[in-house]
Amino acid sequence: MSLPLIEEGARKSSVLWISLDRPRLAWHVWHDGAVYVVTGGGEQHLPGLTEASTVRVTLRSKDNGGELVSFDARVEVVDQAREPEAVAALAKERLNAPDGAETTRRWAADSHVVRLTPIPVP
Repeated sequence: MSLPLIEEGARKSSVLWISLDRPRLAWHVWHDGAVYVVTGGGEQHLPGLTEASTVRVTLRSKDNGGELVSFDARVEVVDQAREPEAVAALAKERLNAPDGAETTRRWAADSHVVRLTPIPVP
């Protein structure tokens, strides 16, 4: 699958499906060539994501809900202090955060930010 198609789909959709113990719905942000999600600490529950090395990601059309694109992605837990721009972009997309401006501090203490980098298909 082409990176431009993945990027377009990820930018147009605010949610995606990650195949873990079962397909899990997750909100995300596209930033710098990858999908970023947050899990744990009162955020979305994505069991097994931080231990996985790869996952299958599915983006669906906002218009009809049909599959737009699916791809395999490398999983990497982000050092939040080293990627403040990605964390800020993700926090900006967090709807109804209970702590507003303190969201990123709470994530640093209690959550994992995870980068899902599309794996090119040869």
